[in-house]
Amino acid sequence: MKRFVHIACFLPFCAFISPEPLFECPKNWPKPHYNFSKNQLTENKILLGRALFYDPLLSRNNIISCASCHSPFSAFTHIDHALSHGINDSIGTRNSPALMNLAWQTLFMWDGAVNNLDLQALAPISHPAEMGSSIQVVIKKLNASKLYRQLFFKAYGDSNITGENTLKSISQFMLTLVSANSKYDRVNAQKETFTAQESNGYELFKKNCTSCHQEPLFASNDFENNGLPIDTTLNDYGRMKVTLNPKDSLKFKVPTLRNIEYTYPYMHDGRFKKLSEVLNHYTNSIHLSNTLAPQLQNGMLLASNEKVDIISFLLTLSDKEFVFNPKHQYPKDFFNQARD
Repeated sequence: MKRFVHIACFLPFCAFISPEPLFECPKNWPKPHYNFSKNQLTENKILLGRALFYDPLLSRNNIISCASCHSPFSAFTHIDHALSHGINDSIGTRNSPALMNLAWQTLFMWDGAVNNLDLQALAPISHPAEMGSSIQVVIKKLNASKLYRQLFFKAYGDSNITGENTLKSISQFMLTLVSANSKYDRVNAQKETFTAQESNGYELFKKNCTSCHQEPLFASNDFENNGLPIDTTLNDYGRMKVTLNPKDSLKFKVPTLRNIEYTYPYMHDGRFKKLSEVLNHYTNSIHLSNTLAPQLQNGMLLASNEKVDIISFLLTLSDKEFVFNPKHQYPKDFFNQARD
């Protein structure tokens, strides 16, 4: 029986009380890092954030939305190209990270350039190769919309739209993106059992991978150099770009492996299309450098059948309930309402 921690919510403008909690901390998971007391979840704020997440109004040319790079059907990343695409067919320098379980993260982006989820959306909104706009322009557009003024009034009791409320609303929606119902989770809850191959893959995973991809989130808030040779066309040195510390050269945030079945291509620059390519990198292609993660100094020793078993286990991290949850998808009812 799962035990959930329910974050307190206030619904002063809702017409009904939701029968479901707005945020759930699964049993045996660590306490979230996000401070909910500074941005208390409500149904109306989450709906507002969801509408903003899918609205291309946030971009300079009204074509690119957050969902353009973070599709719910691929665990909130993109899958058909290595690097993110932005306005005017511009191409970024990194693979968009998957979005889930963000309440447990302390730093955001591949290089950790953002340390507050409530400010994270500013980065893509203002990046010239992503949305190419500014929060000031976005607020002006939103204030010109009767529909959004009504939504902000329902959420905040004030139809005057501000940047803070806009960004916090987007955070509210992203905080609801909790993935915790994969086969792995059900096995831990003693509702299912692994196959022999999955079980062997799990043991191999714990031996070779958990120093970086820690259970139950299968991620960490650390940055590591995983031995990828630098792409000389991108010259992306990762964390060092933020800290200016040579010791951070080629280090990137350790991503979650949850829903990895849906989040290809892999790595910060999307260079690998298949999980087998990822494992082949760790066994055959580690690039030695001064900042290489210590646990990779000698590479990984895995036979071909062991790689298959690890992949079999990784597929147990797929959470179809999360990926195909209608509550996470494009809010067509909202957008069917006539814009003024």
